Amino acid sequence: MAYDFKPFEKKIAEVVAHAQKELSGVRTGRAAPAILDGIQVESYGSRMGLAQVATITVEDARTLRVAPWDSALAKEIEKAITLANLGLSVGMDERGVRVAFPELTADRRVSLVKLAKEKIEECRTRLRGARDEVWSDIQKKEKDGLIPEDDKFRAKDDMQKRVDEANKQFEALLERKEKEIAG
Repeated sequence: MAYDFKPFEKKIAEVVAHAQKELSGVRTGRAAPAILDGIQVESYGSRMGLAQVATITVEDARTLRVAPWDSALAKEIEKAITLANLGLSVGMDERGVRVAFPELTADRRVSLVKLAKEKIEECRTRLRGARDEVWSDIQKKEKDGLIPEDDKFRAKDDMQKRVDEANKQFEALLERKEKEIAG
């Protein structure tokens, strides 16, 4: 009986998708609304995603416009973006909140690459955790007599191939982000 890797493959896909989402939040010199995706705003006693309380548009290459649906939330939105510590300058005007992306300095580029590497490493750690769970399950099934020892090692090799493939995807994502940051 071959080991069922479908749940593990689903977990790998989730981790890779998470890595893509995390890296999209690492900003480059261009204004990208995705950087504000993770920001939560205090709205009428509950926390909501920024996109649920405002419209986010690209004003020009280095500026985003956040137009709250209720102007009373503008101050909360400004506060939430500032507290997110994304290295953006935030200002309010009569039309809402203006988010400006400063020009990337060499130091900032280095710190962004470092941040991107940290996010990928976090994803690799999640993948290793999932791999360890699968390996424990495979060993347990072998111990319980559900799979023979040969199948255990075959399953281990199959599992490692999947992990290696995911790591290649992480490398490709990181390489692409590094090029994007370098300009």
